[in-house]
Amino acid sequence: MKKVVIIAISTVFAFSSCCDKEKNTEENVIVKKDTCNVSGSEYQTGATLWFQKSAEAKAVYYQTFNFAKRVLNERLKKEKFKIRKKKPKAIIADIDETVLNNSPYNARLISEGKHFEKESWSKWVNEKTAKALPGSVEFMNYAKEKGVEIFYVSNRSIENIEPTLENLKKEKFPFADKKHLLFKDQTSDKTERRDSVLKNYDVIMYLGDNLRDFDEKFKYEDNTARNDSVTKYKDLFGTEFIIFPNPMYGEWEKAIYKGDFSKSDTEKHKIRVETLNKN
Repeated sequence: MKKVVIIAISTVFAFSSCCDKEKNTEENVIVKKDTCNVSGSEYQTGATLWFQKSAEAKAVYYQTFNFAKRVLNERLKKEKFKIRKKKPKAIIADIDETVLNNSPYNARLISEGKHFEKESWSKWVNEKTAKALPGSVEFMNYAKEKGVEIFYVSNRSIENIEPTLENLKKEKFPFADKKHLLFKDQTSDKTERRDSVLKNYDVIMYLGDNLRDFDEKFKYEDNTARNDSVTKYKDLFGTEFIIFPNPMYGEWEKAIYKGDFSKSDTEKHKIRVETLNKN
């Protein structure tokens, strides 16, 4: 009889997965839950939950926009004492995860076991339901009251301009018109689009959740170089560059895979674990 019990317990171990464990207090047997069929995007669940549900995420956005308001006032005050010919003032802002919250799209990918695709992303944009991030509308309208124009320089496709305009208008953002929306056509490099604004405006602030929202000099293939570049230009952060948190996606993740998102979920999981600092 004892042999049968041992075999039964062994069978539980043999056919269970290698993931989470749960203790069965009644039988004092460790039963492993089968969660290995979870989607390859599951590791993003915590990041997306933090972004959507944590009070800390909300606080960080309010804090950052409050700080940006202070920086804006200081920059405008200094501009009054400059003798050179003055151009109208402007702010260049990214859209996604800077002023609009697209985390529901990420949540759908997770729940459906899918990865980012241009088609599904475009479908989400066309729904025009992204909500304004905390403090964003208030800050943008404050800048407008101060005589500062907002240019939304985004890597959304030019095909998505119309639904994005409607979304921004619905959320009460100022300067929601085609003049102030500069979207991706051929390249994700925003330099040319930023320069087109700089020709006629004095850009006093950049807002974004990714380093390349500020300058293409932050484009690197690995995170060591990206971190070194931040150290090199540290004085620009909090003075000209205002950055927001995005743990869900970004070039930081692209750098981990050395730019190769075609790797299998198993390969990417292995790389993520190996990349962690353990000392």
